[in-house]
Order: sequence, then C-alpha cells, then structure tokens
Amino acid sequence: MSRVKHKQQILDGLEAVKKVKGIITDAQAARCPALFYEWDGNGKVYKEGDRVRYNGTLYKVVQLHTSQIDWIPGQGTANLYAEILPGQDGTAVGEWKQPIGDTNPYELGDRVTHNGKTWECTNVDASGFNVWEPGVYGWKEVASQ
Repeated sequence: MSRVKHKQQILDGLEAVKKVKGIITDAQAARCPALFYEWDGNGKVYKEGDRVRYNGTLYKVVQLHTSQIDWIPGQGTANLYAEILPGQDGTAVGEWKQPIGDTNPYELGDRVTHNGKTWECTNVDASGFNVWEPGVYGWKEVASQ
C-alpha cells in the first residue's frame, strides 16, 4: 500500500470517528473515553455537547465557551462541564453522585452503589431522566455484582 493511500485511510478513519463522537450517547461515550481529547485550558472553543477528559474523568460541555486555564472540569465549573457519572456506561456499577439537573442525569438501567446497596434506575421523568437519590424515587435495590 502506498503512503498516500495509507494516509488517506487514516484521515478517513479520523473523520468517521469525529462523526460518531457527535452522535453517541453519554453511556456509549463512557465506554470509550479514549475517543475524546484531554481538556485544554488554553483558549480552546468548546461547544455544548462536546466531551472532554480530565484526570481520567469524562465530562460533557454544558454551554459554548472558550476555555481558560482556571476553568477546570469538576472544580467549581458545573455551569461549563457536567461529569458523565459512574454507572452511566451500562456496563459497570458506579458510586452514585448527585446529577446536576438534566445535564448529566441517570437513565433507565443505570446501576449505582449508594449507602452500601446496589441500585438500578427503574423510573424516570417525562424527559427520560432520573436525578433523584436511590431509595427516594426511581430506583430499585438489586443484588450486588
């Protein structure tokens, strides 16, 4: 295979990955965080819905902004970044964390641990979201895995 053809195949593959990154769900994104770039605090323009990694955690961008070195995901920047929460990947059980409204809610089938128990999301609001604490609403206790 020629270098030119090989280079074109790589570029085509990268273009396909860019398209997929824009249409996959948070649960799917959580299963393949390596698809997403590390957060860049040096004036990078982030659009609502973009996803970035920071210190091993995947975040979704909540609103259009240009990054600044002191606007770090997970550090008082809930208006800019929402953590894709553990248990939202559909394959693992994560420790429950309080979602930030509809920016990173749990969905049907998500599993979490909370207060020493394992829970599965079984009920959501009209938007398909659950932001309630397990044991309060929308969760059923399940056997630990």
